[in-house]
Amino acid sequence: MNHHGWTPERRHRQSEAIRRWQPWANATGPATPAGKAAAAQNARKHGLRSRQAREELKMVRGVLKTIASF
Repeated sequence: MNHHGWTPERRHRQSEAIRRWQPWANATGPATPAGKAAAAQNARKHGLRSRQAREELKMVRGVLKTIASF
């Protein structure tokens, strides 16, 4: 048995089905300017690149550096 109970036969059947189905053929991404703009912001949704998050990270790094020097 393979990963998560997939037998070699099941993996083979699944790979054949996916080749017939070709899900990548329809994966075109955003086409409109609005969709492209929205997709460009996907990485920002979590806020880890915000100014506040960067400043907090800088502060934490400074504290860790100070602690490490003891």
